[in-house]
Amino acid sequence: MSVERMTNAMTIDVEDYFQVSAFSPYINRTEWNSKECRVEHNVNTILELLDQHNAKATFFTLGWVAERYPQLVRQIVSQGHELASHGYGHERASDQTPESFFTDINLAKILLEDLSGSEVCGYRAPSFSIGSGNLWAYEGLESAGYRYSSSVYPIAHDHYGMPNSPRFAYRVRPGLIEIPITTVRLFWRNFPSSGGGYFRLLPYALSHWMLNRVNIKDNEPGIFYFHPWEIDTEQPRVEGINKKTRFRHYVNISKMQARLNQLLTDFDWDRMDQVFLTQMNDQDI
Repeated sequence: MSVERMTNAMTIDVEDYFQVSAFSPYINRTEWNSKECRVEHNVNTILELLDQHNAKATFFTLGWVAERYPQLVRQIVSQGHELASHGYGHERASDQTPESFFTDINLAKILLEDLSGSEVCGYRAPSFSIGSGNLWAYEGLESAGYRYSSSVYPIAHDHYGMPNSPRFAYRVRPGLIEIPITTVRLFWRNFPSSGGGYFRLLPYALSHWMLNRVNIKDNEPGIFYFHPWEIDTEQPRVEGINKKTRFRHYVNISKMQARLNQLLTDFDWDRMDQVFLTQMNDQDI
């Protein structure tokens, strides 16, 4: 007797290579408009890949990108994917005041909804930058009208992380849930198993095993995330960056698209709202 496969959530953080938080010491925001934008071409490649596998996804999109490529956000929605918010200017939530954070997320939501004609109910903080030190961010998200956040990574990391967070979706305020980035629990510790640089660095078989373990052992859907620049082998190389940043950003980019193709074959994928919001409403968390 065959076992029905669990549906996981595929997510894409729509930002360009020069907007990566690790590059902020090397690329000033005032330079963004002068950089070669690659995001439109890369997102179109991703849309084609998803279509080939009949998979749906959530695109956490910067307002800065949407403002410059309005046809791209309309295309995302017209192809049946979820449009969600990555904030406007890719500023880490932990680097903002409550007032500036609200301004950023509210502007992004209004802009995305006006351009796409669809409701935006999800938010992901740049660099998973909601943690124990800025839980006030949830008040801003609730006030702006978001229904879920996917901004906490329950791991220890040098740039982000809240290891003591629950590993799976939980309610943070009335009408607002947090859906943490997926981890696998081994040896009393959470290990990243959700995509990004880890997916490029680790052997594919290990990434497959970890997501499968979450589906089977924890009986929970997982979240996978990546960025459009991670499939772009032709992106301009940023000069002067340190060795750690260079390694994290460029490791195995040439292998990423083939691995994504395999991942889309091996698991079933859908939008965040379809995978989690219906489940949360049923459970009334």
